[in-house]
Amino acid sequence: MSRVVLDLADRRPIWTVPDWAVDRVRDALPAGWELTRIQAPADGSGDGGRGPVPEVLEAVRGARVYLGYGVPPEILEAGTGTLEWVHSGAAGVGSSLHDDMRRSSVLFTNSAGIHGPPMAETVLGMILHFMRGFDFALAAQGDGRWDQAPFLAADTPVTELAGSTVGILGYGGIGREVGGRVEALGAHVLKLRRSGGDPLERILAESHVVVVSVPDTPDTRGLLTRDRLRSLRPGAILVNVSRGRIVDEDALVECLREGRIRGAGLDVFQKEPLSPDSPLWSLPNVLLTPHVSAVSRGFWRRETELIVENFSRFLEGRPLRNLVDREAGY
Repeated sequence: MSRVVLDLADRRPIWTVPDWAVDRVRDALPAGWELTRIQAPADGSGDGGRGPVPEVLEAVRGARVYLGYGVPPEILEAGTGTLEWVHSGAAGVGSSLHDDMRRSSVLFTNSAGIHGPPMAETVLGMILHFMRGFDFALAAQGDGRWDQAPFLAADTPVTELAGSTVGILGYGGIGREVGGRVEALGAHVLKLRRSGGDPLERILAESHVVVVSVPDTPDTRGLLTRDRLRSLRPGAILVNVSRGRIVDEDALVECLREGRIRGAGLDVFQKEPLSPDSPLWSLPNVLLTPHVSAVSRGFWRRETELIVENFSRFLEGRPLRNLVDREAGY
C-alpha cells in the first residue's frame, strides 16, 4: 500500500487544513493508496519546516509523498528509500533548502502563486491608503477632527492610481496578480524579473509606487539599499509583502522621517514580531500589517486543487507544477 502523509494541521486555525480538503485529496487517490492525516499541530509560520514530532516521522517512514509546511531534514531522513515527492504549503522555501534537500533527488514543490490573489489585494489596499489620503483621514478621526486641509492643500499628495506608474520587483505569481489589478485601474506597470524586464534603476526613478514581491534569496537580500531607497522618485510609495530582509529597514525609516517618500505599506520586517521600540510603529506615513497579507479563506480551494492536480501528474510521470529550483532558491 502506497502512502501519502498529510501534515497540515497548523496551530493557527485559518491555516489548518479543513475536513473537506482532506476528503478531496483522499478521493483523488487511486486503489492501492492510503492517506495518513497527521493530527498533531504543525507550524507553517514563515516558511514552515520546523522540527517534526515523532508522530510525523513514524508516518513518513515508508511513505511515497509528504504534504506539509516546509520540509525539514528529518522528513527526508525518515523517508529514505521510499519518499519521492514532498510539497510545502508555504510559498517561501528558505527553511527547506538545507543541505539534505539540495543533495536529494526527491521532487520538491511549493505553493508559490497560491497566495497571490489575497496578497495582491492587500498591496492594492496599501497603495490606495496613501494615494487617496486614508492615512490623513484616520489621523483626524482618531482625534475627532474634521480636517480637510491635507486634501485641499496645493501640494497635497492625494492622487489617482490611474495614470501612475507602478514598479513591481519580482514578477512571479504575486507580482502578476498585482500587475493585473493595477493595470485594470489604469496604471502603467514596470517589471523586474530574473530574466528580462525593466532595469531596476529605471523602476526606482520612474515609479510612483514600488512593490516588493521578489523571493527571499541570497541575490535579493538587501536589494533595496540606502542608496537605492534614496533614488526613489520623490513622493513615491513603497509596499513590501515579500520578506523584511529585502529592504534596508534603517534607511527606510530615514527616508520616511525626512519625507523623501510618501509612505510605506509593510507586511514583513527584518525581525518578526516587530520590536515594540521600532520607530515604524509611530511614523504617521507607515501602514503596518503583522505578516498576514496572504490570509484568505480562498487559500484552501486553490491549494487543494494544486495538490490534486500534482498528484495526477505524479502518477502519470508528468512534470509537476511549482517545482522548486534548488539553485535559484524558489
